[in-house]
Amino acid sequence: MEVLLAEHAGYCFGVKRAVKLADDAATSHPDGVHSLGPLIHNPQVVEQLAKKGVKKVDSLDEVEDGVVIFRSHGVASPKLFEDAQAKGVTVVDATCPFVTNAQRDAKQLIEEGYQVVMVGDRNHPETKSVLGHAGGEILVTESFEEIKAYLNKFPKKRLGIISQTTQTYGKFSEIVVRCLEICEELKVFNTICYATEDRQNAAEELAAKVGAMVVVGGKNSANTTHLASICGNRNIPVYHIETAQEIQQDWFPGIEKVGVTAGASTPDWIINDVIRSLELM
Repeated sequence: MEVLLAEHAGYCFGVKRAVKLADDAATSHPDGVHSLGPLIHNPQVVEQLAKKGVKKVDSLDEVEDGVVIFRSHGVASPKLFEDAQAKGVTVVDATCPFVTNAQRDAKQLIEEGYQVVMVGDRNHPETKSVLGHAGGEILVTESFEEIKAYLNKFPKKRLGIISQTTQTYGKFSEIVVRCLEICEELKVFNTICYATEDRQNAAEELAAKVGAMVVVGGKNSANTTHLASICGNRNIPVYHIETAQEIQQDWFPGIEKVGVTAGASTPDWIINDVIRSLELM
């Protein structure tokens, strides 16, 4: 069975940066480093960092001194920076620059008087961080009907739209086009990360050439889940796994080519393990 890897797969710039910041902090502060929430959405990497001394905490209240890392998805409130400083804790801000841009754009739209919508998952930590930094009301949804009902509450139909950085471009553009029907004025910031687009396009292209796809990444990773969904549109078997140990021999009966892609939080060593396991089948 031939194994093909998508042209773009694995670590993106923001994740690579966050992991390096955590590694550097662990090296320079062996007495204690804390990550406020999991640094990235990959449990294997989080576990590896824990072995180096980067301890995950759920609240700043759990950190008395030392270093705290703000995760790649951002933190829920800018006040956490002030709270950390007040405690004398050193902050390492590993927020992805694309998330920082989304926070800034959302704040700008609110200040300009738009009703703001973020196309994404309202329960995702990234969207919560954008809401916390925006300083005003934002509707987070993937439903056009919900946007329409929301906008109808306001006399002026001025709508500003941003996106979760890991959203599919197809979903985002579909909603933007439909919103033209209901707005007097529409302002859009395309806050989808270019690395997300690259991975989605490469996965879709590869899925058209193979008999099955293996998508590697955290089960709680939004961008990995979107990759699996995009591959599934080709009506071929798609298997979302976190490690090579999950692969089963009976997944590929009669399949000559299998494609592999990976979410933006998936390191090379996990991808390579998966490829080696598939090549042995």
